[in-house]
Order: sequence, then structure tokens, then C-alpha cells
Amino acid sequence: MKNETAKLIAEKIRNFRLPRFNEIPNVGFYLDQTTKYINSYLEPLGYLEVTSSMLSNYVKKGLVKNPVKKLYYREQIAYFIFITIAKNFMTMDNIRLLIDMQERSYTLPVAYDYVCIELENMLFYTFGLKDNVDILGQTESMEKDMLRSLVFSAATVIHMHACFDAIREEMIKENV
Repeated sequence: MKNETAKLIAEKIRNFRLPRFNEIPNVGFYLDQTTKYINSYLEPLGYLEVTSSMLSNYVKKGLVKNPVKKLYYREQIAYFIFITIAKNFMTMDNIRLLIDMQERSYTLPVAYDYVCIELENMLFYTFGLKDNVDILGQTESMEKDMLRSLVFSAATVIHMHACFDAIREEMIKENV
């Protein structure tokens, strides 16, 4: 792949940042607003997108608490973001198990922020924006290793999709 293309791929990710738990609005969003909010953050990743029906399905499956008077708040949005990333690599049963493990080990703000930081860490490494993967946190556990594997899988697939998109764009430009 041309060096210019590699730079363009990396630029898509350079400014990527998920909202931290306390940055997620806690004012209550309707389903369509929640969908738009989440997709606005996931858009730079290319292929990760959520629909209103997907969010409703996560609630029906018991992965996310029911809305309060049809409104979704910070906690639910954080879970929606995590599930949207995880669903491409895990079954819903395993996502439920991972959420159960998280709820026994860490508060949602701690766990969610860790996922955000780890995803950015892995994306920046995978896209060549930094030379090494940072070692995050103080503890060693199977749960942490599993989460890191999930995030690394996500970063790798996101990178592959970005490469394929860039190749397609190059092919279109060369044929014009």
C-alpha cells in the first residue's frame, strides 16, 4: 500500500476519542437521539454503527436497563457503546457474562473508562500512531486479559476495514 494511503488511514484515527463516563450526558435521550449520539462517536471507526432497533434489542435481551419514561441516561449509553464494539467479536451470551464480571469487580465508570482508554491505546498502536501499546492499570486478571483481547480484536478489524476502504478509494481514483 502506498505511504500516502497509510497516512490517510492513520489520520482517520488520530483524533478519535470516546467520551469518558462523566462526559456522557445524563439528561435523558430518546432512542433516536441516543442512536445519533453513539454513532457520532463511532463514525470515525468506519463500519461500527448502531441502529435504534439494535439498541431496543439490547434492552429486550436484558443487557441494558429499560429506559425511564422512554429516556436513556449515561449508564445505559455507556453500556450501549461497549456492546456496539463487543458485538462484532462476541456472542450476546458472552457479552452478558463479561458485563456480569464487570459489575462484580468494578464500578461502571471505572470499567467503561478503561475500555475507552484501552481501545484508543490499541487503535493508535494498530494504526501506527505510536510505537508501543501502553500497559494500563495496576492489576492483572483474567477479566483484564479478556477485555484487552476484545479491544485488540476490535482495533485490528477496524484497521482492516480502513485499509480495504482506502484501497477501494485508490482503485476508484486510478480508474477515473
